[in-house]
Amino acid sequence: MQTIKPLSAPDIIDLWETYKKNDDLAARNSLIENYLPLVNIIVNNIACNLPSHIERDDLISSGFFGLMDAISRFDINLGVKFETYAKNRIRGSILDYLRSRDWLSVSLRKKIKKYETVYIGLEEDLHRTPTKQELAQAMTMKLEDLYTLETNINTTSLTSLEEYINAEYMVSDSNDVEKKINRDFIKQKLAEAIDRLPEKEKLIISLYYSEELTLKEIGMTLNLSEARISQLHKRAVLRLRGYLSRSKSDIFN
Repeated sequence: MQTIKPLSAPDIIDLWETYKKNDDLAARNSLIENYLPLVNIIVNNIACNLPSHIERDDLISSGFFGLMDAISRFDINLGVKFETYAKNRIRGSILDYLRSRDWLSVSLRKKIKKYETVYIGLEEDLHRTPTKQELAQAMTMKLEDLYTLETNINTTSLTSLEEYINAEYMVSDSNDVEKKINRDFIKQKLAEAIDRLPEKEKLIISLYYSEELTLKEIGMTLNLSEARISQLHKRAVLRLRGYLSRSKSDIFN
């Protein structure tokens, strides 16, 4: 099998200019081929949290369309790294596909939403991480049922920190100036929240969102299983959501 030689930075710049100036399909196809590994990386991150019946090929296909859309919309004059721009569109395209499948039952979706609300509320009231017993009591369920629910959350939850911030604070593609907020202030509050995390969770958040390592790679780095890293990541996101929720009134006042 012939190995495809990676494109150099000057070659990629030339392709972008050729495509954007002339709408050159050959240049566009070369760009797609060059950035396809980005789709695989994002699919790997998402797939580890999904039930086994979700086909990986379907995720790759939807991610591919997200990549094409990103290439079509990308403005080479903004000075933004394409990978940073594209990953949100690729991930969004995959999540749109999953939502269209509606693979979560209505009852489970409601339980997950209630769990997140109760968890954040307890952490806000107690100023610490709630115990399992406190969670079960607040959820009015038996402790063993709470464990079952948390297992389901660990295998089905798709809520990332980026998605939560985009949804709660409207920092996506909205053109309504009144709905935009001070991004620097969000970064400040998020940095404060991350600094409050336990050291292991803080490291996982840094490796996942800043270094863009996969959960598997983080597990190898920390000598933990991928499933355990996934659990710690979700717990960290819940803590951060609780802190950001408490700070939300400050952001909008």
